[in-house]
Order: sequence, then structure tokens, then C-alpha cells
Amino acid sequence: MKFDEMRQTCSGFAEQVSEKLKKKMPFSLEKAGNLDFIPYTVRNGAWAPGPFDGICWWTNGFWPAEMWAMYRLTGEERYKAEAERAENLLDGAFRDFDHLHHDVGFMWLISSGVNYRLTGSDLSRRRTMLAATLLAGRFNPAGFIRAWNEDHMGWAIIDCMMNLNLLYRASEFTGDPRFRKIAMVHADTALRHFVRPDGSCSHIVVFDPETLEVRDIPAGQGYASGSSWSRGQAWALYGFTLSFLHTGKKAYLETAQKVAAYFIREVQADGIPKCDFRQPEGDNLKDACAGAIAACGLLELAKVTETETYFDAAVSVLKALDHVCADWSEDSPAILKYCTGSYHGNDHNIAMNYADFFFMEAILKLRGDAFLFW
Repeated sequence: MKFDEMRQTCSGFAEQVSEKLKKKMPFSLEKAGNLDFIPYTVRNGAWAPGPFDGICWWTNGFWPAEMWAMYRLTGEERYKAEAERAENLLDGAFRDFDHLHHDVGFMWLISSGVNYRLTGSDLSRRRTMLAATLLAGRFNPAGFIRAWNEDHMGWAIIDCMMNLNLLYRASEFTGDPRFRKIAMVHADTALRHFVRPDGSCSHIVVFDPETLEVRDIPAGQGYASGSSWSRGQAWALYGFTLSFLHTGKKAYLETAQKVAAYFIREVQADGIPKCDFRQPEGDNLKDACAGAIAACGLLELAKVTETETYFDAAVSVLKALDHVCADWSEDSPAILKYCTGSYHGNDHNIAMNYADFFFMEAILKLRGDAFLFW
């Protein structure tokens, strides 16, 4: 079945959620007001910033991305204006160079990169290319893009599969293949060293920065080394799918499909992923965000492969997020509840701006919007 035919089977659901977004997001935007920070989570019914790193907090691109998503859904200028206001705030992160990291793709590709592609803003183009150059500068020629700063010399993480899209776009914008080649070297390393034969993934791999020998595989944000952090699975699922879309390399598609098959097998009957698919029996800690990210990847896989299994799994997760996790009231400016930052942290059952963005992105895909934020 063609993707557009699949979409027609749940057009009513997509429209219902779209109407809920149109009612909810003006309230969320009003609550952002003239804040001097970019909304990340909710405390006491109000927007709150990220827990540390200030303007360099890695999720700060997702709020303007939410606004661009709403602009595409509604065409309303107020969302475009807020996206550009937040993009301007992000300039402070460029000035605070020491706190920048591998997540500059999350910060600028879906804010300034989207602005440039939608409006042609040259300032947004320059911001995006500066971020891409910073990310390329983190490349270790041994074969990976370094995660974090300070003593994390040989560290790489599965999340970076999503940041690679900044480099693919940089090559597209400039015609210079260097950015794409760096991204593909890292993706090839992730394919070999992060994805296990059963389709599960490690969050972190620590390499010898000279030889690429694997030194350690820490638990990271999951339960334990060798476990299966669900958001890491989602980063891999969507990330390898996007690498295939940008490069056409079949190995990336095959890897995305392997990860997708694992994810679909492991999602609970209620449609909401556990925080870690291998967390202890009886532990029901969930991560709605992992479901929203995975749904986006599954929908793209369904489009590319014309496989209904991927489409049905994505819709099942999205309906669960709507029915179980979404707060459509004005008690909170965020939408999705039951998100988890990390298994061993204190950030359990919270709202997170990137969960809301990926949920919106998936709904746009269901509506037939072919614009790819990444």
C-alpha cells in the first residue's frame, strides 16, 4: 500500500489531534511570553528552563521547532515570530563557546536551518553553517564525532545520529561534500559498534581516540551497560532512516529496519515505551518521548518501504500518546506527560519540549506534510 493510502486510514485521528493542537498551543505560546529563557519543561504549571548549561542546554532548538511545526499546521504568523525570537536568543550559545557540544544539530538545524529553508533568511543560513562547522570540528578522524567536552575524549553516543543531519544539510547548502563525508564516517562507526545483532543499541561507546578500539560501553541514560534505553533505540531508528534519506546508502536503511523491528517487538501493550526495555521486571518507568521519536522514524520507514507494519506501529504509539500521555488542558503549557530524562536521574514523569515537538512532527507526517525538519 502507498503511504498516502495508509494515511487515509487514520485521517480522522490526525485531524482530531490537529484541532487539539490548534486549541492548546496558543495557550502554550502565551505562557512563553517574553521569557528570557527557552522553555524546556514545566514546574508548578509554568514553563521552566533546562536544568543546567543555560542557553547552551541541548534541547533549546526544539521550542522554535515546535513553533515552526505550528506555523506549518496553521500558517499563523505568531508562531513564526516566536520561532524567530527563540532563534535570536540562541545566539547567546555561540558566544558561550565552552558549553557547546555535539548537540548543535538539535539546537540549530530545526531552528535556524528550518527558517532558512522556509524563508530564505541569510542570517539563519549563516547561523546554521556556523553550527555545522562547529559540529564538523568535533570529528575525530579515527572515525567518530566526539560527544560532550572535558574528559570525554573518546566518547560517542547514539543520539548523535540525529545531529548528523546538520552536516548533510550543510553539504546540501554549500555543495561541499566534506560535511556529508564526516557524517557518513560517524554513521558507519555507529552501525558497527552501537547496533547489536538483535537490533538493540548501546547508548554510549567509549573509544580509544587514537585507534578506535572500544574501551568501555557505559550504561549512559539507560538502566545498565548492555541494556536497551528506549530513547536510544528511537534515536537510532529515526537517525539511520534519515541518514538513508540523505545519502541513499542501503546499509543505513537495513539498520533502521533492524532497530525498528526490535522497537516494535519491545513496546508494551499500552503503546508507551518503558524507559529501558531491559529494566527490572515490575519497574514501569516509561518514556513517552521515546515513543514520539520512534513514531516519526516508523512513518518515514513506512513511506520509503511501503510497509504497513511500520505505519500501524507508529499510529498505535501516537494514539497511545494522545490517550494516555497528552494533557490538552490549560493546567500545563506542555503536552506530553510521563517523559523520562534518564533512568537513574530524578527527571521522571516530566514534560519535555522535544517530546512535544516529535509528537507534532509525527502528526504533520500523518497529515501528508512532506517537509522534513531534518
